[in-house]
Amino acid sequence: MADNDTTDGSDDEVNDEAAARTGGDPAEMDLDELREEIQTIDREIVELIAQRTYVAESIAAVKHEQGLPTTDESQEQAVMDRAGDNAQRFGVDDNLVKAIFRLLIELNKIEQNHYAQTDGQRPNWESDEG
Repeated sequence: MADNDTTDGSDDEVNDEAAARTGGDPAEMDLDELREEIQTIDREIVELIAQRTYVAESIAAVKHEQGLPTTDESQEQAVMDRAGDNAQRFGVDDNLVKAIFRLLIELNKIEQNHYAQTDGQRPNWESDEG
């Protein structure tokens, strides 16, 4: 759902959205179709993480250029608050969603610190070096 969507995230609305995504009622899909849908969602989640990371790298560049610290606790709290609100909106365990967002924030902080220490070089996550 888009940010400007005025729906309340009730179970019926979430189920309707799932039905629209899959082309039918998930309860009527077979196991292979459901697993295929999970694979699609997983790919989309990774794509969104990559997009979020790209934006966070841009934030790191701005912070570096402006001499701002990597950590902004008020912004982190705002992200966590939004995550909890969105979890409640969609009927998902807010503690679970907040834990995922805490990991995303920590990943972005690592990347931002690395950016600041290496004048704009991205971390090489595939390297065996620390």
